[in-house]
Amino acid sequence: MSKQFAIPPVVFPSGGNPTAAGSNIQQRRIPTAPFQSPPSSTSSIPFMSFDIGSAAASTSGSFYGGSIGSGASLPGGTGFEDEEPLLDELGIHPDQIWRKTKSILHPFRVNPELHKESDMSGPFLLYVSLSLFQLLAGKIQFGVILGWIIVSFFFLYVVVNMLAGRNGNLELHRCASVVGYSMLPVVILSAIMLFVPQGGTLVFGLAALFVLWATRICTGLMVALVDGGDEHRALIAYACFLVYTLFSFLVIF
Repeated sequence: MSKQFAIPPVVFPSGGNPTAAGSNIQQRRIPTAPFQSPPSSTSSIPFMSFDIGSAAASTSGSFYGGSIGSGASLPGGTGFEDEEPLLDELGIHPDQIWRKTKSILHPFRVNPELHKESDMSGPFLLYVSLSLFQLLAGKIQFGVILGWIIVSFFFLYVVVNMLAGRNGNLELHRCASVVGYSMLPVVILSAIMLFVPQGGTLVFGLAALFVLWATRICTGLMVALVDGGDEHRALIAYACFLVYTLFSFLVIF
């Protein structure tokens, strides 16, 4: 059975005093649906009030404490000007990468203090550079180089920690960072090989020079970063020599 609701008639004033007619209209109640409370004009929520335009304008200016152009602050209390740069939030520090790269360029004055804080951004850039130089030489070896790098730092991580024994405190990410930065001489060799004819004594002499450079750097950093590594310098140098010799063969042939 359906319910019937009495709806008051709507009277449109015709003629007479317009003021009285206006007051008569204001005194009439707006018909509402069943079980619905009449709208409140004092509601503090914008979408619950009839004055939506003014509420939206006042809310947009005060939601973040002011306009964006005036250096407003976020709800957490920090402003847009206090936010860190995007590269820092991603863990990429160009200044640190440049300092580590410059320390690698001098084989006799490597600063181990710079490499105590490991990062993978610099080694990744060197990996991409080596792969691009090999691509310019007509060799598509992106997967091969990446696989050899992963095997190399796992190999050196196991060898160095086994030689150090109980004093072995070399972390895997630090070992990967050292191996990656020590790839810089191999990257330079790959760039030089673009302008040098293949084969001959000159190529092998250059390769041996850059391999010794990379071996010395990697060995010095490994020995400095591991407790008791100086006692096994020769064995660590031999492992590093094998790693960078393989990469030099990849560049030459």
